[in-house]
Amino acid sequence: MNYSFDEVVNRLGTYCTQWDYIEDRFGEKDLLPFSISDTDFLCPPEILTAIKKRVDHGIFGYTRWNHLEFKGAIQQWYLKRFSTSIKEDWIIYSPTVIYTISKLIEHMTEEGDHVVVQTPAYDAFFKLVEENKRVFSGNKLLYENSSYFIDFQDLEKKLAHPRAKVFLLCSPHNPTGRVWSKIELKKIIALCKKYQVYVISDEIHMDIVSKPNVHIPIVNAAENLDHVCICTSASKTFNTPGLGGSYAIIPNQELKERFLITLKNIDGLSSTSTLGAIGLMTAYLDGGQWVDELNAYIEKNMELVKGFLDTHIPSAHLEIPESTYLAWIDISRLPYTDEQLQDALIHHGKVAIMPGEMYGKDGKGFLRMNVGCPSSKVIDGLQRFKKALDYLENKYK
Repeated sequence: MNYSFDEVVNRLGTYCTQWDYIEDRFGEKDLLPFSISDTDFLCPPEILTAIKKRVDHGIFGYTRWNHLEFKGAIQQWYLKRFSTSIKEDWIIYSPTVIYTISKLIEHMTEEGDHVVVQTPAYDAFFKLVEENKRVFSGNKLLYENSSYFIDFQDLEKKLAHPRAKVFLLCSPHNPTGRVWSKIELKKIIALCKKYQVYVISDEIHMDIVSKPNVHIPIVNAAENLDHVCICTSASKTFNTPGLGGSYAIIPNQELKERFLITLKNIDGLSSTSTLGAIGLMTAYLDGGQWVDELNAYIEKNMELVKGFLDTHIPSAHLEIPESTYLAWIDISRLPYTDEQLQDALIHHGKVAIMPGEMYGKDGKGFLRMNVGCPSSKVIDGLQRFKKALDYLENKYK
């Protein structure tokens, strides 16, 4: 079966964060959004069929996740996609990835302890760490020849701090799109083991990877599994965050049980979304080909962005990312401040593209453009980008 990703679907009026509430983030309505990281693609038809069948049943009572069908679908996905065996008793449901990370940090640390995070970083990580009254310890990625690398010397320094307790890894990395190699992961794990720092790996972008890169789950790279876990979801891949639900893979059984007590007995969140569970199981059992075709489409969108920039805006540069549908565009050579550019994009280009500083000070000089959408929208957005720059050029010439 061949899938089409060119169909344009009007998302306005659906309480859509990216489209209906763009003013909340950019201060103006009626912008073409390339912001929050969901996509403008219809869910796979297999998921839509399964959900429609369940909706037709008409009863949506409390729903359990702790059964072989739910966990077996996850096991099958990891075996087929990543050649990784996952034990059934490692898998647990959680309402969101960020909830999982937050609760694990609560369990693994005390107020004032350090959480080490590579920067630039997903903006929610800053809030999560700081609102939990922990110290955000940034390990700045090295940017050389348009590529990102881990500064292992600085990482060891941060992990060696006596109050460093957790390393929050983003794998693959948002916003840079790096796919960490097995050598890099093993080096990270070895350092964390040396300094007794627990690794929480957010792998929500794991399925969107361009060839020849291969995502390696952290449990595949680790020898001692008691000190690592995965927090992830099918939602980023299959565009189902509105259905609710995520899951974690926690080999450490004591930590897993502590998390489940919090989930069920303290926070009362152990009953999963009926449609979210069906969406995940259907996606992981029947969605492999759809993901393969999605990756090919996103790669073409990335090439489209790079080609447009090289031709029309050569001072801006995109190094096609190894993963994610997020184009991390280097605008550091443009003769305008980030503030001037954002003002022009919003008020003259009428386009919403995330400023790099949203991902910390190490994101300054970049834009993050979500290209998980039909190519026609990408072209429209790029033309609006150029229109904004034409305005600035005329203004400051």
